[in-house]
Amino acid sequence: MLPHRHEIANVVVCEDDKLTLDLLCEHLVADRFAILPAPTAADALRFCRYNKPDLLLLDLSLPDASGLDVLREIRRADGVESRFDPRLPVIVLSGRSGITDRIRGLEAGADDYLVKPFSPDELRARIAAVLRRGTTRPDGPCRVGALEVDPLRRHVTVAGREVALAKKEFALLRVLASEPTRVFAKEELLEEVWGFRSPSRTRTLDSHASRLRRKLDPQHGRYVVNCWGIGYRLIDG
Repeated sequence: MLPHRHEIANVVVCEDDKLTLDLLCEHLVADRFAILPAPTAADALRFCRYNKPDLLLLDLSLPDASGLDVLREIRRADGVESRFDPRLPVIVLSGRSGITDRIRGLEAGADDYLVKPFSPDELRARIAAVLRRGTTRPDGPCRVGALEVDPLRRHVTVAGREVALAKKEFALLRVLASEPTRVFAKEELLEEVWGFRSPSRTRTLDSHASRLRRKLDPQHGRYVVNCWGIGYRLIDG
């Protein structure tokens, strides 16, 4: 009887060079990762959409699209209708070593940026570090007072009244409802919901929070509490 193989994580490996792709997959399989080889951007997006991977290794130079466009597509997803997880950990693998390229990759939403050529040991260590940092939001229905949020059905009610929300409004509510009394910093929400990886002066969060508050409780505004200068929470503790 063969010994049971315990795999650490499911990894999409997006690399258009066949020799490099084969080498990456060989090392990762030896390190007990389950691998989904993706030689094109379309393959990577398909695997990320339907196979629920734990991590994406992403080359920037692909035959059918830019790796940065793949990254942006994932980060701007709502996590429900698009079927992409916007919080999917992504490590960029690129031969572009310039500081501008690194910054561009991180600002597009990469969790790490590794320049080719690299050692398999370094890649394994970086994968482990990114996976340790990763957090997940509960996917089951949750209740906060009269408010009910069902992430899988993308269904929201307040005291039995159904509330129709836009994609980003729902994504924002989903994060706030995961820990309803905790104050989420603006930077944290911009990263979680919109994929921003650097400080931004955008008013996107404030306008979405205001609309969400009006939709959830038009009369009293009991939900989506603005903690001035810090961020937002769903309810008072």
